[in-house]
Amino acid sequence: MRITNKIMQRNNLSNINTNKMYQDKLSTQMSTQKKINRPSEDPVVAIRSLRLRSNVTEITQYYSKNIPDAESWIKITEDSLSKLSDIIANMAAQCTRGTNSDFTTTDRGTILEQLKLLADEVYATGDADYAGRYVFTGLRTDTPLSFLSEQERNYTITEQLDKSALDEFTSVNTGKVLEINSSNYNDTDHSDIKEDDITSVDVHRIRLAYNDCSDGSTPKISFIQDDGKGNIQEVVWADGTGTATYKIEKMNSHVTNPDPYTYAAQNDNAIVYIPETGELLLGENAYKEVMAKKDLESTSNINEGEIRITYEKSHWQKGDLRPEHYFACEADKLDDTGAVVKDDQGKTIRIPYNDTYLTTNAERQVIEYDVGFNQTIRINSRADECFKHGIGREVDDIIAAMENVQELERAQADIKAIMEKLPEGDQNMPILQNQLDAVEKALTYAKKKEQKMFEGGISAFQKYLDEANLCVTACGSRGSKLDLIKNRSQNQKTTYETLKSQNEDIDITEVAIQLTSAELTYDAALMAAGKVMQTSLMNFI
Repeated sequence: MRITNKIMQRNNLSNINTNKMYQDKLSTQMSTQKKINRPSEDPVVAIRSLRLRSNVTEITQYYSKNIPDAESWIKITEDSLSKLSDIIANMAAQCTRGTNSDFTTTDRGTILEQLKLLADEVYATGDADYAGRYVFTGLRTDTPLSFLSEQERNYTITEQLDKSALDEFTSVNTGKVLEINSSNYNDTDHSDIKEDDITSVDVHRIRLAYNDCSDGSTPKISFIQDDGKGNIQEVVWADGTGTATYKIEKMNSHVTNPDPYTYAAQNDNAIVYIPETGELLLGENAYKEVMAKKDLESTSNINEGEIRITYEKSHWQKGDLRPEHYFACEADKLDDTGAVVKDDQGKTIRIPYNDTYLTTNAERQVIEYDVGFNQTIRINSRADECFKHGIGREVDDIIAAMENVQELERAQADIKAIMEKLPEGDQNMPILQNQLDAVEKALTYAKKKEQKMFEGGISAFQKYLDEANLCVTACGSRGSKLDLIKNRSQNQKTTYETLKSQNEDIDITEVAIQLTSAELTYDAALMAAGKVMQTSLMNFI
């Protein structure tokens, strides 16, 4: 085959163009720092690059955003729980101080003030927030744990308790001795006060989560049980209109002859509801009936030991815990002005909360963050795990007992002052002496009750302290786990970024050498082609 100059020219131009394209590829790699500029150049590298970039983006989201957010949430939660533990420990210390044999009236006043301050602070701690989201209110992060101001709103609350909610409470009936003053000690209402008028009784009670409950309705106590034949039924103890053996009677705490506590102690079938104190007092038979309730192993889907108490509360003070964070309940819907919203028929619209709590093994509100590939971590502690209603209710009982002692001490001092002013042998002296004996008897009972409340407070606050410390420990464990996840995420992030770089980034040194070599090859090709093309057949004719 004869090789003509035209063939050589075409071959040279083709090879030179190929070399130029290679130069362009290397030049593009140098400027972009990437191995390929379009997927068609290397589909394998392109597909692997997409996957690795997706991994890097995801791990960066976890490491740079989710994990720091979770760390902040857990840190704020842990700080609040630690503060709660300190407050409860201080409450227990005050109770321990109250049991001291050298306890004085001055000490009582100091402890009273300390407990009041601690009670105000304990639930305020639960309103901690992170970036405008309340950390102890489950999924309702836009709603504070407690009422921030006084409010009127009707709630129907169902508390789910067991027999551990029952305790024994001592009530001292002081009669009219606290009404005695210098102007009425000898009138017809007070002149016949005697030592025998003072009584003290022990009564079984269930202390509801709230006091100052609505007195316009009577609560309902119900039990879910199996009748032994596989049939599920509800046993209800309601007001006097019901048909149950035990019927709930409503009485106010200021009722006398007899007072609610004495009435419940003297009537075995009695169940007395005191709205203003939020107490249910049980007679002996009703108490035994409740204590006999227990969860049966044969019915795993039913808790026969559960006691459900449904009642209403409408008036809320600043600092009261919001029921929707704790119980299954319903509340009146309010508009922006605080007015009750009604439907077209004039019926109040009710908003249900936590209906699932009334089902067996219902899940509570847990917040989890995605912090790794197919990995989540819980970041929140719920209010019902740590900020228990019983903390404030225990303080209320102790404060009430201490204030009762203070009132009796003042009454004792007033009567003694009146007696000192009267001349010796005055006809009113026997009246005052009887009144003084009554006050001193009441004071003895009240101090005994106060001592009992302090002793019970130590055990109660220790229990709440253990629960708070358990929450602190759980929160700390989550923080430690998150640290491990963070370290692993950092390593994964480094690994994926390295793999991504190895897959799509060029080795600059190698490409620079290749580009220089290509340029030399290109120059040599031009020079060779120039020399070859200078000679043709015409030079030999």
